[in-house]
Amino acid sequence: MASAAHRSLMLRALLVAAAIAGALSDPTPLQDICVADLQATTLLDGFACKPQTAVVDDDFFSRAIASAASTNNPFRVNSTRATVATFPGLNTLGVSITRVDLAPGGLNPPHSHPRASELVMVLKGEVMVGFTTGANRLFSKVVRENELFVVPRGLQHFQLNNGTGDAVFIAMFDAQSPGVVTPTFAMFSTKPAMPMEVLTKTFLMGEDEVTAMKSKFIGF
Repeated sequence: MASAAHRSLMLRALLVAAAIAGALSDPTPLQDICVADLQATTLLDGFACKPQTAVVDDDFFSRAIASAASTNNPFRVNSTRATVATFPGLNTLGVSITRVDLAPGGLNPPHSHPRASELVMVLKGEVMVGFTTGANRLFSKVVRENELFVVPRGLQHFQLNNGTGDAVFIAMFDAQSPGVVTPTFAMFSTKPAMPMEVLTKTFLMGEDEVTAMKSKFIGF
């Protein structure tokens, strides 16, 4: 059974998520429910609806972010997502949520969400959150338990655990599938590989330096 502290944290998260639901970036739904049919073969900008007769209670329930995830990786971070792809009841509702666990010194590296703004709420520890604008201006703040920080849609941003212990925050989005683009991965771990000339000219490096940089992102 969940502890009282855990239930309190999750309640606060749900209340904040509900607060952003009134400003949907996704199209307004045309019916009461449209649970995603993840097995549908018809390609849509989103997901087709399951037949109403096939919808069940559990379609509107998820434990996706209930538990901490391993941060045993070079960035010491783990993101556990509850988007429409894992939580079919979110289909057409214009909301989703992600839990991020950060070990001490852990970094959620610079990335962007092309289809959503992000509202960060720290549940545990302290996290530096920052984003950059098109004018290369940095806005950042150390965010502590129960505090909020908002990242405008599509802008590059990061989260860094600068506390002494583990940190946990939730990120709430005004889209059922916000997407994620991480520049380091988009440059150094694409398939097929980014042309070497593009990388050497972009980073003003020689081929040996670029090759050494790419080797750090093998497996991502």
